[in-house]
Amino acid sequence: MAGKAEESYTEGVDMTTTNAAVATLTEDEKQEENERPTWGHKVDFILSCVGFAVGLGNVWRFPYLCYRNGGGAFLIPYFICLVAGGVPVFFLEIFLGQFMSQGGIGCWKICPIFQGIGFATTVICLLLNVYYIIILNWAAYFFGRSFTSILPWSHCDNPWNTEYCTTNFTKPDTSSVTNMTNTTMDGNMTAVNGTNTTLQISPVVEFWENKVLNMSEGVEDLGEVQWELAVCLLCVWVVVYFCVFKGVKSTGKVVYFTATFPYVMLTVLLIRGATLDGAADGLFFYLNPDWERLKDHKVWIDAGTQIFFSYAIGLGCMTALGSYNKFHNDSYKQSILIAIVNSFTSLYSGLVVFSVLGFMAKEQGLDIKDVAASGPGLVFIAYPRALSLMPLAPLWSCLFFFMIILVGLDSQFVGVEGFVTAVVDMIPYLRRGYNREIFIAGLCVFNFLLGLTMVTNGGIYVFQIFDYYSASGISLLFMSFFECVAIAWIFGVNRFYDSIEIMIGYKPLPWFKVCWTVLTPLITVGIFVFMCVTWSPMEFKHFTGTYYFPTWAETIGWVMVIVVILCVPVTAVVKICQAKGTFRQRWREVTTPQLQYHQLRDKDKLALALSIDSNPSTPPPPYSSLQQYDTAL
Repeated sequence: MAGKAEESYTEGVDMTTTNAAVATLTEDEKQEENERPTWGHKVDFILSCVGFAVGLGNVWRFPYLCYRNGGGAFLIPYFICLVAGGVPVFFLEIFLGQFMSQGGIGCWKICPIFQGIGFATTVICLLLNVYYIIILNWAAYFFGRSFTSILPWSHCDNPWNTEYCTTNFTKPDTSSVTNMTNTTMDGNMTAVNGTNTTLQISPVVEFWENKVLNMSEGVEDLGEVQWELAVCLLCVWVVVYFCVFKGVKSTGKVVYFTATFPYVMLTVLLIRGATLDGAADGLFFYLNPDWERLKDHKVWIDAGTQIFFSYAIGLGCMTALGSYNKFHNDSYKQSILIAIVNSFTSLYSGLVVFSVLGFMAKEQGLDIKDVAASGPGLVFIAYPRALSLMPLAPLWSCLFFFMIILVGLDSQFVGVEGFVTAVVDMIPYLRRGYNREIFIAGLCVFNFLLGLTMVTNGGIYVFQIFDYYSASGISLLFMSFFECVAIAWIFGVNRFYDSIEIMIGYKPLPWFKVCWTVLTPLITVGIFVFMCVTWSPMEFKHFTGTYYFPTWAETIGWVMVIVVILCVPVTAVVKICQAKGTFRQRWREVTTPQLQYHQLRDKDKLALALSIDSNPSTPPPPYSSLQQYDTAL
């Protein structure tokens, strides 16, 4: 099949007719629809990619996975998966977007039978935009509550605190306990008095669960909308709208601040964290390698999934960002820089996080493993607790949550831009006048209304379903697998290398050819198999216990996964059915790329010219207008 893909671009394609409705447009309207913006400067593209790829997963997920999977030893499978899986797909998406100058859907004209990848990644991007912003919403709420002389989660004198709230923890003597039913999370302990178990809850846990979330018993009981959170959500969506409503011209300028300031804050927090008592213990715990853990297959699964999450591949957003590059932009060197910054940020964030967790562990007299947490448990429980113990606590809290907002904000508005780009490329009419701005406003309102379900009493459970399934590892792995198959085996890996050379003037390392053809598909399939073997029902752990989701809730989650995956085969079947002729002719039609003249290799241009000379009545291919065709020849 790979050999078959190396045939001429121009074979097996029929002439398409012009839509009569388009003919009625004025020349200015046609130009406005066809005109596609580009980045104002190369730095805009680099910072936008960094801003989107470097997100909350780098801050809260990587450090925890590194701790849980052998400390420094985790870096070995991490970098193997990085070099053989994450970076090659990341480069592929950037090159694909730049070569086709189209977003997540239109770019797959390069291999029409796999255009379902575009529809699938667009659906994932839409779902991601709905729930990812909820994290920014929580951070905005904490940020607003930090403007006070005493942080509300530093003491137990609040209306939402219970009789079990305490700031003085005592370590349990488990040898005297015969039946301990209460467990702990995020460094908040169950203290023991003789043979009786006395529950002790940190004020930050009660602030998180009783005030911010105001949690219900489960997803069955959504309860009421938390209006304080709803207002925060509205404010965040307004900010996102004004960041993206003018397209890459505005997005490219906003990231100059949102993508760089978090590094300033991380550095400030690292300097402060390194001076705290116990910081050295935290850093040693983070980096000390446990080589025995490399024998555990779960370590390799965590490394692989972290790479695909942190590099934001399989979402179509990197393709969208690449599509705004000029055709001959050297995105190869830029992508290398982006990949280095991404992985460096993960490592750097770990230093910041564990320096503070080491302080927190010593302050409370606990082991570091008892205060280490992942996800919301780290950002909204462990870290606020540590901040409350610092001098000038409100100031540090404001700075920390402002950083969290910025880290997530550029990921959010680039995600919105990725979805909008895919839709606008499919419907060029939206480029005319203020149609784009109106469309983005409607999209933000729609996402805001969906997000209201996640700021109810049961909203945290809805959030967990979206987080676990919508942009899940399974969906991203499938998209990465299909992308490699489409480019390396259908379009042709050698042809794609030629296309890259047309753009940047030279070919990348042969290593990427090996990855796209063999290694990356094998890694994605291997991780998927291990995920299926080790799969367990979805659960949500909180301080008072573990909540197991009902079957119907998990079914909704699996429906999201299946809908995404089915986009690819269903679209392929539809394309084949719409084609004409025998199956061989249909296959040729749906696997023939739809390109413009400047995207052809020299040998394809020569073949096209010879075919026209031998038969002047031969029409130009559908990917090239007659004017482009005549001028180029």
